[in-house]
Amino acid sequence: MRGGRHVAAVTDASFDLAPGQCLALVGESGCGKSVLASALLGLLPGNAETAGTAHLDGVELLTASERELSRSVRGRRIGLVPQSPAAHLTPVRTVRAQLEETVRELTGTPKHALRAAAEQAAARAAFPADHLDRHPHELSGGLAQRAATALALVGDAPLLLADEPTTGLDRDLVDRTVDELRRHIDAPGDGEGAGRALLMITHDLAAAERIADRVAVMYAGRIVELAGAPDFFGAPGPRHPYARGLLDALPDRAFTPIPGMPPELGALPPGCAFAARCDRGTDVCATAVPALTGGTACHHPPAAPAAAAHGEAAGA
Repeated sequence: MRGGRHVAAVTDASFDLAPGQCLALVGESGCGKSVLASALLGLLPGNAETAGTAHLDGVELLTASERELSRSVRGRRIGLVPQSPAAHLTPVRTVRAQLEETVRELTGTPKHALRAAAEQAAARAAFPADHLDRHPHELSGGLAQRAATALALVGDAPLLLADEPTTGLDRDLVDRTVDELRRHIDAPGDGEGAGRALLMITHDLAAAERIADRVAVMYAGRIVELAGAPDFFGAPGPRHPYARGLLDALPDRAFTPIPGMPPELGALPPGCAFAARCDRGTDVCATAVPALTGGTACHHPPAAPAAAAHGEAAGA
């Protein structure tokens, strides 16, 4: 950044995602979730730097050229439901025109069948047919969200990145949208029968509980917990204090907010970034960054019996 300053937006993120699986990536705003998704699609700003590897279907995403990303990855290998759908829709074209163009480019549907195919694509995302001839500025936030979801599903990509796909939707439409995403990943893949994969970035923990197989909790640019969804939302529950705090803040649970505010990514403390907000913090937390061990990045994980009871799921 200006003055030669660097901000570590995402650090040491490591996970795998298999066909037929949904990984929910959760955490407070500004923790790096969307930056991670943008890195996988080559959509980071020009001053961003990446390191490491990200393999998908024989393609190394972090070093792929713009030509390869635009011609064979975006829309074809990876579908994207963007965080701000209204800003990603072309403002001077109707939703129908954009759906028809996407269907033609990604599926090769002949011209005479485009109208019906576009309407079928809209129905998958619960987008009303009588709004297809409207422009993006004529849509509510929820309708723009559904239009973006419809566009993302067209190519039946083996990996779908859904960045806050339920924003602006009421509860019934949230459930309908995530159920459609679940059907998308459960459907047999082309020739392999193993389904597709979904990385869902969300603040909606109820939506995550509804469809996720695993949950990754991100805080201050790092994944601090990686666990199986049944254990995370049920018993024994999250192991990391921050992850427990996220669940305890829900209205149908303790309804207790996490005290304090997350640190700025440009001014992270030397030790555990959550230490200042944690009721279990000690001197070691303020000086050493905990590694993600056994699915939890914490210097003071639960006692051995609780850890052993769900170590296999947490380390998946």
